[in-house]
Formats: sequence, structure tokens, C-alpha cells
Amino acid sequence: MSNPTLILGIESSCDETAAAIVADGRTILSNVVASQFDLHRPFGGVVPEVAARAHCERVTALVDEALVAAGVAFDSPHNPLPTLHCVSAVSVVHRPGLVGALLVGMSAAKALALAWDVPLIGIDHILGHVYAPALAGFARYPHVSLIVSGGHTCLYRVTSPTEIETLGQTCDDAAGEAFDKVATMLGLGFPGGPALAKAAESVPDSERQIFRDVVNASRTHAGEAENPLDFSFSGLKTAVYYHLRGTTRGRGALRAISDDERRAVAASFEEAACAIMAGKALAACRQEKIAALAVSGGVACNARLRAMLTERAARERNAIEVFFPPPSLCTDNAAMSAGLAYHYYTSGKFSGLDLEVDATPKRAR
Repeated sequence: MSNPTLILGIESSCDETAAAIVADGRTILSNVVASQFDLHRPFGGVVPEVAARAHCERVTALVDEALVAAGVAFDSPHNPLPTLHCVSAVSVVHRPGLVGALLVGMSAAKALALAWDVPLIGIDHILGHVYAPALAGFARYPHVSLIVSGGHTCLYRVTSPTEIETLGQTCDDAAGEAFDKVATMLGLGFPGGPALAKAAESVPDSERQIFRDVVNASRTHAGEAENPLDFSFSGLKTAVYYHLRGTTRGRGALRAISDDERRAVAASFEEAACAIMAGKALAACRQEKIAALAVSGGVACNARLRAMLTERAARERNAIEVFFPPPSLCTDNAAMSAGLAYHYYTSGKFSGLDLEVDATPKRAR
């Protein structure tokens, strides 16, 4: 029996340093992540320079930890680990993300690929999220993929691991970015998404309707060029801003609000944001005549989004299967890019050592 194809993945696109070993694109042998929440909490958001420095300090140790956890080593008189299998390729996220952060992961990956004489495979971070459900056993093709994270909100038609068509994308804020900004307005702390979800936990449905009307106006107004599957969260975020000031004009001071109202605003924002995401995702399934939806990205950990999408999908005329990976595969990690890289590897689609980083997401239009 032949040895499995092992891919080492490295992820450093934002504020998580991660490394993973994945066998044959589906079996996770190790998946280690170092978060930077404590470093960025005093600033209320991710500071690019701080993130890049933390990646520099951690990436080598994370790669070593991933290799040890997977039982992988190379023949060397200086290496005390037993040699089980050799890594076949090194994958690295090279876009999109913070430039300085991406460069750290890229430098580490190029050095390893050169030292080990194995191919380098560049991975688009967003497409890694699209692949994450496959690592959790979801293998329905075609399916619609909804990616909702701090930096990205997109809809895709996925025909195979490497055949992906963009159906919709955000026109302004990403979903997670909107969660973080509203959490900041409410003084809920960092990271904002989990803090806002916690504040909204016990709020009854009757008190979650403050921004109900915003959902109906969530489509952008771009005339004939408008894509009904594109997302916009700026209007919802602005509605929260004005509600907290008690005015629809100017930049008035924040009103004094009770803890109960703060929780109601958090829950109403969450309800409206989840309704926008659920509505677009199910509309994409209807448009494409596909009865399978996979949801990934950090915001896919949100319990209200999971419940709402599952409930609404079951009520569709043709019931839609909705799949959420476990939270460890929703948030940023290196296993998803290493898994996707296997399919590029078997197709001979390698990157050169002149691969560059690119901070900008690739828009379909």
C-alpha cells in the first residue's frame, strides 16, 4: 500500500498563526493554531504590525508542533523523530489578507519548500474556507457555499474542490467586520462577534425586531447592474449607529442606555444580519437549483445563524441540506488550505518560488 500524500499547510493571513498536516486532502493529522486575541484586545481590533510580529515569533514553533503532532519527520542524523512519511508539498495562503502577515507565512513556506525540495502551492484563503466542509465529511457536488468571516462574505457555486464560480459578494463591510463594529459601538469588547452573540443569547424573539425593516432594504441600489445575491451590511450598521444616538442626523453623542436595551440592540442586530445572510444563501440555492448548502468562515460559528439557516432551509419547497463544519474548521486554520492544496498537487498545479502575496480579494466583477 502506497504512502499517503502529506501536505504541510501554513496560514498567517490575519491574526492566527497556524500549521497543519493533511493526508490525501481529507485526513487531518495535525491542525495547530495560535490566536492573537490577547495581543489585540487593548486596541479593540487587529493591528497589522502587531500581527506580523507575532507571526514571526510563532510560525517556526507552530510548524514544528504540527510535524510532531502528525508524527512526520525527515531523515536526518540531527532529527530525533522517527521518519514515518515525507511531506509531499508545502501550501501557504498568499491572498487575501494583511500584507505583512502574509509575507511571514510566505517566507516560512518558501524556505521549507526549498530546503525539503518539494513543491510550493499558493492558496487563496477564501477558497480554503470553501474547502473546509470537505474536511468534515461534506462531499456533495454541486453545492452552494456561503463564506462569512471577519474579512469576507461571499456566495459560490462549487462543482468540485477546484471548480468554483462566484455568485455573490459583499459590496461594503464583511459580516464579521459588521459584528465587530457594532460590538464596539455597544462597548462589548474584543473579539466583537463572540461578545455580541453572548450578549444576545437570552433575548426573546419579541425584543429582536428593532432593525427588522433594514433587512428588506439590504439590497444595494446599483440599477440594472445590481446583483440580488450581493451583500450589504453598511445600512444595518448605520441603523445601529443612529439608534444608539437617538437621531437620524449628524454625529450626536451616544444615549445612555440600560443593559437590557444594550442586549436588545445586540440581539436585533444579530437577528437582522443573520436574516440577510440566510436569505441570500437560500436564494442562491433556488437560483442554482441546488439542494445543498455549506457554510464556513468565523461567523459560521454563530449559533443564531446556524439555527435560522437550518430552520428556513427545512421549510423550502424542496428542502435544502445545510452543513456547518465544526467551529475549529470555520475559524482560520491551516488544514483547509492544506486539504485544498492536495487537489492542486495531484493536478500538477504548483507555484514558483517567485510567488507573491496579494492583499486584495479577487472580485468576480
